[in-house]
Amino acid sequence: MEAIEQYAWVVWLALIAIFLVVEMVSGELTFLMLGIGAVFGIGSGLLGAPLWLQVIIAAAAAVALLVFLRPPLLRRLNRSADPKTFNVDALVGLPGIVTETVTSMSGRVKLANGDSWSARVHGERSLAPQTPIAVESIQGATAFVVIRTLEES
Repeated sequence: MEAIEQYAWVVWLALIAIFLVVEMVSGELTFLMLGIGAVFGIGSGLLGAPLWLQVIIAAAAAVALLVFLRPPLLRRLNRSADPKTFNVDALVGLPGIVTETVTSMSGRVKLANGDSWSARVHGERSLAPQTPIAVESIQGATAFVVIRTLEES
């Protein structure tokens, strides 16, 4: 048992290295907090704490960091994330007007951003030219549209 306590610092260093490598792959700050907890464990060992106390200190530090430090760090990291949608995701909900009769097989619409898209509707209905629409979804190069009601305008 004395040999284990004497070389516990090697295990702590290995744990720190493993946690940091896993953190670099995952990027969610969980393993960083565990690695910092292991730093507390090796620090307490260097100050002369027995192995059982080193483990308790490391675990308590890791739990405290996970509970108190990780959430605000994640909020701060995600604060600058751009909430705007891009590409075809930005077209969902966009209003437009039917330019060629839209059926479940074919049709064309002109969207509010000026783009002209091939379009379809779900079901057996058809939409006549000049009907106001809204994009429901995009599948490939086809916009699936629905009739735009007055509330959506």
